Parts: sequence; C-alpha cells; structure tokens
Amino acid sequence: MKDVNKRRGSDLPARYRIKVRGRLDERWSDWFNGMTITPERGITTLTGAVDQAKLRGILSKIWDLNLTVVSVTQMESEQDSSHLHEGGERNGKTLENGVA
Repeated sequence: MKDVNKRRGSDLPARYRIKVRGRLDERWSDWFNGMTITPERGITTLTGAVDQAKLRGILSKIWDLNLTVVSVTQMESEQDSSHLHEGGERNGKTLENGVA
C-alpha cells in the first residue's frame, strides 16, 4: 500500500511563516530548526523552509513555551514573502486562529 502523504509531497520542505503573540529573540533560531525570527510590536514571526515533521516539532516547541499561535502560512514560493498585499496573503495558505 502506498503512503498517501508521499504522493502529495508532504515529506518535502515548504516555506512557512508562523506568527506568535509575544517576543522571541533571534537567538532562538537554532532551537527552531534555523527559522528566521523577526520580533515586531508584540508579534514574533518565524520564517523558513521545513518539512511536515519539523513543522510539527516547531509547533510543539511553541506550545511548550506557552506562546499563542496567531497564524501559520504555507507560502507558495519565496516571492510570496515579498509580494504580499496589505491585510493578508496572496497565493499562500493561511490558518489564522484555527480557521483556514
């Protein structure tokens, strides 16, 4: 029997942007699988390419630190991170506060 996830490519790295309420210092980057950490006005953004297993690990670490997840966005390409229109994602899949 073939693994359904492998056919969908979920084992391949994808670019994600994770926003959490609170402030994390850039020094946490290694602990979060090399994600780029950008603190800004009470929200910290973690950005980088990870596979599903690493994404799950990052979300567990966020939980362990008792941080509130504001949004998780899978970006379609690196260009999407620099070509966003105000107020949301253009071509990305976003989960904000539990709603897709």
